[in-house]
Amino acid sequence: MTDDFVADVLICGAGAAGLTLAIDLARRDISFRLIEKLDDPFRGSRGKGIQPRTQEVFEDLGILDRVVAAGGFYPKQRHYEDDGSFTDTDMVKAEPATPAEPYHLPLMVPQFLTERIMRERLAELGQVPKFGCELLGFTQDGDGVTARIATKIGEESIRVRWLIGTDGGRSFVRSALKIGFPGKTLGVRAIVADVSLSGLSRDVWHRFGEGDMQRQISACPLAGTDLFQLQGPIPLEGDIDLSAEGLTALLRERTGRDDLFVHSVSWASAFHMNARLADRYRVGRVFLVGDAAHTHPPTGGQGLNTSVQDAYNLAWKLGAVMRGAADSLLDTYEAERRPVAQTMLGLATGLLDAMKRGDMRRGRDTHQLDIGYPASSLAFEAPERHGVLLAGDRAPDAQVQAPQASLIGCSMCSRARTGRCSPTAVRPRRRGQDCTSTRSACTAISLTISDISRPPTASWPVIGC
Repeated sequence: MTDDFVADVLICGAGAAGLTLAIDLARRDISFRLIEKLDDPFRGSRGKGIQPRTQEVFEDLGILDRVVAAGGFYPKQRHYEDDGSFTDTDMVKAEPATPAEPYHLPLMVPQFLTERIMRERLAELGQVPKFGCELLGFTQDGDGVTARIATKIGEESIRVRWLIGTDGGRSFVRSALKIGFPGKTLGVRAIVADVSLSGLSRDVWHRFGEGDMQRQISACPLAGTDLFQLQGPIPLEGDIDLSAEGLTALLRERTGRDDLFVHSVSWASAFHMNARLADRYRVGRVFLVGDAAHTHPPTGGQGLNTSVQDAYNLAWKLGAVMRGAADSLLDTYEAERRPVAQTMLGLATGLLDAMKRGDMRRGRDTHQLDIGYPASSLAFEAPERHGVLLAGDRAPDAQVQAPQASLIGCSMCSRARTGRCSPTAVRPRRRGQDCTSTRSACTAISLTISDISRPPTASWPVIGC
């Protein structure tokens, strides 16, 4: 078997998870190929909620400003009664931003815009996805993976060190590995459609028939576009007309209003909601990331966010191993991320049950800011502490002050990220540590940052991403 590698990593699937992984590997100078069997990028709004924890990731990847500019915050919800009266409520309880949590509210950004921004960032790093390329099969040995790929000009066989399956809920990679995907179909079938619509204002999320699964339907103005996203449950069996005419008829039937009109459909899908979790995330040199490893109902906006954070966790570990860290570091990916997905599955399923009752309120648990890895083998706590920031916890952000105690416009996490360190690899420290700011000299107080570019040793205090 030749070890003539064409790249270090083959990423199969160019959605949000695959793009996150690619961006992070590119900035670490790890070679890869990113392939996608579809001929064109995904064009739907499906995963439109960007949670605060993912906003932290996007800041590190250099795209948060662009994501914010492309979308907006969630509008109020307008709940209509049968007599036409309505009440407006906040979907998310507003909490003030703090130095520890500067990103405190979810953003609404249609998935196709988020992924477009990610592709632009990847291009800035000199890489692009290869569309119309499908993984046909693969074998692996102790040194690498041999993959067969169908391209637009024929079939080729390539040799890589690692294969990452970011190929969605119907993952070919997962199936080829014969990894179980236990869970359940949740007994809810629904539509989601991006449409041009007249008859409703764009300042609120319009909700009709809440609590009645036979009549429920909503129209959400999609930030950054002139489209609405229609959502609603549909019968478990039977064909659904997803044309403009069919959606107009459905909308009028469920709202009782004949002034509503769907002019065109940009994208639409009818789907069964599932909650499933892969038995394993790794087999040898092959990994599952994102929806290939877990599938969530859309309630709570957890799926895309969990997928992005999976990729972010794995990418730096691949980079560290490529630079000499022990292969066992990669085992911590599943150990850390699978329990997170398990928790998110329970949360999203619970929110689905609440939605059936007409309750669409969202709390802090959907923001993902409390995710941590206290049970990780990398969370080394010495000396043992209680009641404070502990090994494996998310590191709070913090304002960095000049010696004169004047704010200088940078933060602890941004300084750590600039130093190519994990934003959650910290422990309290009494002695100050100097850092460099583009505006002035500053002192990073109270934190020691662990350099993740080095191979891990037992002396690392904590780690987590």
